[in-house]
Amino acid sequence: MKFRRSLLGVLAVAAALGTFSVAAPAQSYKAEYKMSLVLGPPTPWGQAGKIWADLVKERTQGRINIKLYPGVSLIQGDQTREFSALRQGVIDMAVGSTINWSPQVKQLNLFSMPFLMPDYAAVDALTQGEVGKDMFKILDKAGVVPLAWGENGFREITNSKKPIRTPEDLKGMKIRVVGSPIFSDMFTALGANPTQMSWADAQPALASGAVDGQENPLFLFTILKMQTVGQKFVTTWGYVCDPLVFVVNKEVWASWTPADQAAVRQAALDAGKQELVLARKGLVEADKPVLKEIAGMGVTVTSLNPAERDAFVKATRPVYDKWKSTVGTDLVAKAEKAVAASRK
Repeated sequence: MKFRRSLLGVLAVAAALGTFSVAAPAQSYKAEYKMSLVLGPPTPWGQAGKIWADLVKERTQGRINIKLYPGVSLIQGDQTREFSALRQGVIDMAVGSTINWSPQVKQLNLFSMPFLMPDYAAVDALTQGEVGKDMFKILDKAGVVPLAWGENGFREITNSKKPIRTPEDLKGMKIRVVGSPIFSDMFTALGANPTQMSWADAQPALASGAVDGQENPLFLFTILKMQTVGQKFVTTWGYVCDPLVFVVNKEVWASWTPADQAAVRQAALDAGKQELVLARKGLVEADKPVLKEIAGMGVTVTSLNPAERDAFVKATRPVYDKWKSTVGTDLVAKAEKAVAASRK
């Protein structure tokens, strides 16, 4: 009995000193985790994934190794299936778009409500405030672990035909839109002919003239040199902004130790902050160097004045009102209040 007590004492001291380690949790770790992204580096979206993966590897001493899968290649390029695949475990983690996930999580359509967010201060008021916390609770209930916010940016419209200054200028234009119904509703309200297609299909359609225009953040224009696929006119109207969300599959999350969970969460928060700077670079400065760069490509850049923008707001208001009930009237009201407060 004395020997047994002595042995237990030695074991207790050894454990306290760290001589023995608990190996069981590490046995459930995967050799590699799959992260899904729509865009890869050098886009801000792709950089978000890379920064997050690098920080996680460093801060978990290599216990969590992440491989990036841009182009939503884990689901054959169908970005609207990403959230379902993440929930099912086909994807381990993702930096995903609120637009792409909105067909599965209807409340995410909040960020696609036309002209809800007039500027970056309004975006931050939502994602970094109570609305952002509410969204994380909704996403958690929907089956994933949300950790941090990033940003794909304000979506501006480009086309091959003419400058767009009024809703009438859009009439009859074939515009590529993402696969979310609210976008079809918006462009239909503006008199355009919206066509849903993946970005992989959109590029040849623009180059051939089968589609007249598209809407996307401006970093994509400069990286892809979209004037080479006929996009000679850009209008900055800031009608929606697309926040990104850093998330992990719930089973994967549960398989990690609390310490590693904390490391992954903090890495996501840090990566999100860095990515916001990248996404807004050239657009928050007074002289907006990105617009100058695009103009230097031989592209006509049109920036709407408040009265011109207001005409688009009025034209899309029926869509805004229609989608309030889908998103949730209380959530929309809370968002409107937060945006109003950000403008004081």
